[in-house]
Amino acid sequence: MARRFERVRRMGLLAVLGLALVLVMPGRGAAESLADVLVAAYRNSNLLEQNRALLRATDEDLVQAQARLLPVVRFIVGAQAQFQNPPPMFGSGTTRSVGVSATLSATVPIIDFGRGQLGIQAAREAVLGTRAALVGIEQAVLLRAVQSYLNVRSTRDTVALRRNNVELIRQELRAARERFELGDSTRTDVAIAEARLAAAQSALSAAEGDFAVAREDFNFAVGRYPNNLAAPPRLPRLPASVEDAQAIARRNHPSIRQAQHQVAAADLQAQITRAQRMGTVAGSLTARGSATGGTARRDVTAGVDWSVDLYTGGQAPSAERRAMAQHEAQRAALHQTVAQVLQSVAANWAQLAVARARLEASDLQIAAAQSAYEAVRAEAELGSRTTLDVLNAEQELLDAQSGRIVAAATVQLAAYALLEATGQLTVEGLNLGIPTYDVEAYSGQHQVIQRRETPSEQGQRLDRIMSRQSPLITDR
Repeated sequence: MARRFERVRRMGLLAVLGLALVLVMPGRGAAESLADVLVAAYRNSNLLEQNRALLRATDEDLVQAQARLLPVVRFIVGAQAQFQNPPPMFGSGTTRSVGVSATLSATVPIIDFGRGQLGIQAAREAVLGTRAALVGIEQAVLLRAVQSYLNVRSTRDTVALRRNNVELIRQELRAARERFELGDSTRTDVAIAEARLAAAQSALSAAEGDFAVAREDFNFAVGRYPNNLAAPPRLPRLPASVEDAQAIARRNHPSIRQAQHQVAAADLQAQITRAQRMGTVAGSLTARGSATGGTARRDVTAGVDWSVDLYTGGQAPSAERRAMAQHEAQRAALHQTVAQVLQSVAANWAQLAVARARLEASDLQIAAAQSAYEAVRAEAELGSRTTLDVLNAEQELLDAQSGRIVAAATVQLAAYALLEATGQLTVEGLNLGIPTYDVEAYSGQHQVIQRRETPSEQGQRLDRIMSRQSPLITDR
């Protein structure tokens, strides 16, 4: 009795210790939510890192545009040697003089007829357009993470469903064999059950392969393999109507904002090209000192030059026409981008409605198939149904359950795809609660001019274009 008590006490202590280890250690059993997946995808994305570097490169274009308005200072040091009547191989009768010179020069554009400021504005528009493009990449990364998350869960649930189906068919096969031995059925029933079992095992292998592929896709999209994925959360908050969704997309979608900045940059570039005809007025200041043969000399020269091309063989007019054509192309691209975004919003809205209807129908189908399966199985026990009838009813239930898994994932994916189409699928829009990449930190370190409080003339012109195209847009 004492030994049994001691054995029980030791087993209790081991159980308590094991439970404590499970609670203390952050093991693989911890559920991983969709928000955790999105945070990991945002932090581990190589695509985001690439486009952040491209944004920093564009910031440098703005720094260089500002530098073109500042003086350029050069310092040159040289040494010279002169030989008078040098005999072959520079014999002893040669008269030589050695000199050293140093030159400090500075040039600064005085009047460029506005090209410098226009260049700064064009570079700023390029920076803002690249920032909008980075938001678009962020949306694509997060949507891909949502898709891989749902795919892993769907394939995992399908594997569990297929395994359960294999076990059920095995039970049916055992029952068919028992009835055959008792003489209540034929060999045909046993063969049918064996064939269904082989098909179920094949489907299970395919489902396991799909799950393995889904895990690899998850690793690519998120940056690590999935842990224990929790159930999807409630659907995100969506617009009340397709018209509201399209209005939000007009205001917020990064592709539209990027196209707007590209139009503004093309307009500015056309103005720069026209101003090239006026030439440049530049000032220069040069200080030069030299010493030759013990004689020192110092010179200071200041001047103002106006340089203008009088004849370029048609190059200047051609450059202007080219810039105007590019500006028109960018405006057409803006209208096309708006049309594509609106079409995407409407399509995703319709897909979400269809997915919700399919999910509701799947629930009804499962309920009906479950009732039918239970009834057929009960009738088979009474001898009024065959093994084939039971297997067919079970297959219909399996198809309904598989369809429900796909329908549920489709609803989730369609909801987040709608958010992406409206420009709201971002870390900030989803309230993930993590620090995001500061697009102005790098440019601020290099004293790049930041956002304007007053819109430029090109920005105001774009606003008028967009308001004419979409009169229903109003700021909320």
